[in-house]
Amino acid sequence: MQTYDLDIVAWANEQARLLRAGRFDLLDIEHLAGEIEDVGKSEQRELAARMAVLLTHLLKWAHQPQRRGASWECTIREQRRALARRLQKTPSLRGCLTDPDWWSDTWLDARTDAAKETGMGFDVFPSVCPWTASEVLEDDWLPH
Repeated sequence: MQTYDLDIVAWANEQARLLRAGRFDLLDIEHLAGEIEDVGKSEQRELAARMAVLLTHLLKWAHQPQRRGASWECTIREQRRALARRLQKTPSLRGCLTDPDWWSDTWLDARTDAAKETGMGFDVFPSVCPWTASEVLEDDWLPH
């Protein structure tokens, strides 16, 4: 029997084989449960990362109108498409969009990145996102 700590890929293949064979008595239940939970966390991290990129570009759009260009528009469109796909494939992730802690963490990442990318001070950007999730995800919406 492969152990989780020695070779996770071999371990995962063995666990899949045991599941398919109905050998539930031989499963590494604790590690399987942890790996299943990690799948959900990974999906949440991807959603947060994509949202932070989108928010960063919306912040730059709002605070640097003289630098607006096709590249920023392309990034905004691509992140919206990717977020829409992710939310369609995993509808339970929509709960993140109404979770104040998730939103606060994601907004902090966006503010930090926008400050770095623009050279503007962190405090230039609002401490709380001034836009709704619906606005941010709307295809044609851009901040003034």
